[in-house]
Amino acid sequence: MTQPIDLLNLHELEEDQTQEFQLNHQAVFAVKKDGQVYVYENVCPHLQISLNFMPNDFLDSEKRFITCTNHGALFEIETGLCVAGPCTGEYLTKVGSK
Repeated sequence: MTQPIDLLNLHELEEDQTQEFQLNHQAVFAVKKDGQVYVYENVCPHLQISLNFMPNDFLDSEKRFITCTNHGALFEIETGLCVAGPCTGEYLTKVGSK
């Protein structure tokens, strides 16, 4: 279950870290990369299921890509583009960036 988060505190998110939360009753997550915060819906475009099994665990081991733990798809952090896996060429739904 996602935890509530104060959107005004997203600037406190550490580099290469992720945080999931609810926004307008939608499961979303934020990831900080190179000082930018990107926010996406927590839905894999392949099976329309959550990307993560563990809370706030959305990045690969090298923290270079957002990953879907269900089938290993990899998504660019900055664009949400799937670059590997069964949904290659599809995008995560971007909520916004800050």
